[in-house]
Amino acid sequence: VQLQASGGGLVQAGGSLRLSCAASGSRTSFNVMGWYRQAPGKQRELVAAITGAGATDYSDFVKGRFTISRGNGMNTVYLQMNSLTIEDTAVYYCNARKLYEEHWGQGTLVTVSS
Repeated sequence: VQLQASGGGLVQAGGSLRLSCAASGSRTSFNVMGWYRQAPGKQRELVAAITGAGATDYSDFVKGRFTISRGNGMNTVYLQMNSLTIEDTAVYYCNARKLYEEHWGQGTLVTVSS
């Protein structure tokens, strides 16, 4: 299984980015897909997650600004990030889980400038 994340880049504070992640090599859908991030010198933390049924979970620091969604193929996940702040600068990692399996993408860098 491979997770390919894309969409990171440089954006000014207040701007928006949309991250995408596509999982390949799995015959079945993942129960949960999500996004984590890791800023320099900090631990990796959950940003948002979504189940196959569409239930979502957001960390407090992104509520109201970020929206997670899944594609029709069920093994794709998106993260729409609005009102970005400098504190959102980090490497964003895609995560996919199902019974006995967990996979990580390679990470995509998001840099927010002032």
